Amino acid sequence: MTHVDHPLDQAAKEFQRERARLFGIAYRMLGSVSEAEDVVQDVWVRWQEAERGEVRDPGAFLARITTRLAINVARSARMRREAYVGPWLPEPVDTGVDPQIGAERGEAMELAVLLLMEKLGPVERAAYVLREAFEYGYAEIAEMLRLSQANTRQIVSRARRRLAAERREPVDADQHRRLLDAFVAAARDGDVAALERVLADDVVSRSDGNGMRGVARQPVVGAGRTARVTSFARAFFAGATYSVVPANGRPSLLLTRDGETLALVGVEADTGSDRIDALYWVITPEKLRAYERSGRRGGREG
Repeated sequence: MTHVDHPLDQAAKEFQRERARLFGIAYRMLGSVSEAEDVVQDVWVRWQEAERGEVRDPGAFLARITTRLAINVARSARMRREAYVGPWLPEPVDTGVDPQIGAERGEAMELAVLLLMEKLGPVERAAYVLREAFEYGYAEIAEMLRLSQANTRQIVSRARRRLAAERREPVDADQHRRLLDAFVAAARDGDVAALERVLADDVVSRSDGNGMRGVARQPVVGAGRTARVTSFARAFFAGATYSVVPANGRPSLLLTRDGETLALVGVEADTGSDRIDALYWVITPEKLRAYERSGRRGGREG
């Protein structure tokens, strides 16, 4: 006797095949694990309610819903972030499960790039992500965004130019790890001089604590100031355990104490320098919990 899947079982299988891609689209557009999870869950609900028999291409249909929902969330998120206390940083995502989170390319995953993309409007960001990370054709993107192909091409081109004007070429993976290890060794020992040697003169350190006590509410600029602030952080992280974990396609520093995650620190360096030019301290507890959830992403059901 031949087994026939229940329609909802088949719907779940089709959705699960696309889930990583849908999460990847929403995450890149929103810079938030939590918001991307909510969008994907909403897409699943809508997929159950859809006239699936009339859908010729489930993948395209689901990507279209994801994109439109993420644009709506991005518009409301901008207003919410205006009330954020101190620097806002993207929620880091564990890329150890899926290094590219469903994309053909790992484009638009680094924290630095996600932060830059905040300067793009929601539709502009969507067009860029769909084209550069997921390699959708202009006709597909135009249909998703309800735009003409000519307008879509212009939007993608403008987004590329805006990002290229500020984006630096990152160092390769080996050099990135060497710089991170040197930073960890100096920070662990509170060695200000060693920290200054590993930091670029114009390094910028951003700490996302959303008003938490003891967390800088303005970016710290310059090797000397950043080294002193980082060395003082030893007291804040007294007794912490240090480990290197995958986050947004790059090795990052994770600090824990008694099983509790205290911070995740990302570093960036460009090919024109052999020193770190950006530090990203994610300390807000909700963002750290979202990072931990993202590491279990592969095992969750729709």
